[in-house]
Amino acid sequence: MSLISGQYHCSWQVRAEPETAEWLSILLPREGALDISLGRDTIEGTPGKLLLVNNREVERCQVRGAPHKSDILRLDWAIITQAVAGLVDISPSGRLGLSSIIDLSNTEGWLIGSLAQTIVRGMRHNGPLLRSPIAMSNLSHALADLVVQSVPHRLSHLIGRKSFYIAPWHVRDAINFMHVNIARPITITMVAEAVGISTRSLEVGFRSFRETTPSAFLRKIRLRAAREDLLDASNPESVKDICLKWGFFHLGRFSAAYREAYGEKPSDTKRRQART
Repeated sequence: MSLISGQYHCSWQVRAEPETAEWLSILLPREGALDISLGRDTIEGTPGKLLLVNNREVERCQVRGAPHKSDILRLDWAIITQAVAGLVDISPSGRLGLSSIIDLSNTEGWLIGSLAQTIVRGMRHNGPLLRSPIAMSNLSHALADLVVQSVPHRLSHLIGRKSFYIAPWHVRDAINFMHVNIARPITITMVAEAVGISTRSLEVGFRSFRETTPSAFLRKIRLRAAREDLLDASNPESVKDICLKWGFFHLGRFSAAYREAYGEKPSDTKRRQART
């Protein structure tokens, strides 16, 4: 995931380079407008709208407005295809055909826009997301999942069809993979790929055999890892650093989850160990 934040005082345009890497551009105009040429069609982005475009399908981008302010998130297209494959049990090929204009006033648009803005704020000005690869990976995949489930595309009709049978060993192998790779920025999509099933099927398996979700289980073992760091009196990391290290982007929510699990605040654990 990368971020481009721009403020311009004149209009300009640029043509796309077809040889560049493939990504989903998530454009959030704050002032002025953006015109994106997609073959015969041109779409306009203005404040209150969010645009989703595959850079390989863009011919030209024009910036208008004086001043013009906008944020552009670039999400690796491979994460989008992983999200689709995890929901429909097939690997998509060719154009996905995502709807390009997202209205931020409806529920689905508001959710996508809110998550995108959270990521922008977490990255801007050398923000904390840039120091937490686990949190960045989690948010990137969450955004991809939200997009492919909420925004119409050519495979939307396949979402929700019946999953194939999941055996207990699928779940066991997934748990082993989580434990081995807990310190890496793994996602549930990566876990599902490692055991050869879709994320939707993995969800069914965890609910059937563990009475929880894959995300909740991974969060639980990362919370336990954070506690082990806090219990280590020789660990110089702050509570905030440990929170970010294990993929918990919001310190307040981390503290609440930690207190619910262990009956004390993370700062209490850290302070008690420092006295021993």
